[in-house]
Amino acid sequence: MKYAFLIILTLLFTSCESKIEKQEHKLTGLWSLVAMDNYNAETKEWEVWNGGMQGYILYDDKENMSLHLLTKDYEKTALRFPDFDDSISLEALKHLTNSYVYFAKYSINYGDSVVTHKRISHSNPGEWGKTVHRKFGFIGDTLILEPLEDKTAGLRLKWVRN
Repeated sequence: MKYAFLIILTLLFTSCESKIEKQEHKLTGLWSLVAMDNYNAETKEWEVWNGGMQGYILYDDKENMSLHLLTKDYEKTALRFPDFDDSISLEALKHLTNSYVYFAKYSINYGDSVVTHKRISHSNPGEWGKTVHRKFGFIGDTLILEPLEDKTAGLRLKWVRN
């Protein structure tokens, strides 16, 4: 009986360990956004957020990550403007607000399925250095991220690996 108990414990621990290893390797890589939805509490349905979004998220194996979110068809504009120049039209400045970028160091809590991003830069100066948390999971080959902060709670982002 004592040996049977030890064998069962060993099997439990080794199966959990391999699940964590597989999950860790699943997150690294470049992912493309396929859907960004917001949960409507009144209708109890998921709705396309902000008319549709596009973007990329990248996780490397050294705890670095980057994110670029843009409105749908962001690049399909006749607007052209120079970089690092203050002579940009108001229309161009408004268009630039539809691009959201940050770089961060990340850590993973596998037990809670939460990835934490400690931002090191951001397209919005007010977001530099902030830490954000994302619930994550996989449905097949699709990565699901859900922000846990109050101001973005209810969003769900679906990503496929490039």
